[in-house]
Amino acid sequence: VQLQASGGGLVQVGGSLRLSCAASGRTVSRYNMAWFRQVPGKERESVAAIRMSGSTSHADSVKGRFTMSRDNAKNTVYLQMTSLRPEDTAVFYCASSKSVAVHQAASYDVWGQGTLVTVSS
Repeated sequence: VQLQASGGGLVQVGGSLRLSCAASGRTVSRYNMAWFRQVPGKERESVAAIRMSGSTSHADSVKGRFTMSRDNAKNTVYLQMTSLRPEDTAVFYCASSKSVAVHQAASYDVWGQGTLVTVSS
């Protein structure tokens, strides 16, 4: 099982990026999938999750700016990020789990390698 995250990069304040997480060995529609982010010295923070049902939930800090989605045909989940702020700078990770605790990092058994998002002011 492998999750391959991509799409990070350097963007200016107010800009947009779309992160992708391609899964192999696991069907994304049969698992809860999530995006987390982490900055040095801080705990991994939940950003968004999409359940097996297709319902999504987003952290308050990103509501209205970030949108998580899923493409079953491509076995890939996405995180569309708009109106980016300097405080969004972090390494973003995708993760997969059967647990219902979708916003808890400890619930996830498979993680992608992380992709760095840097928002410059």
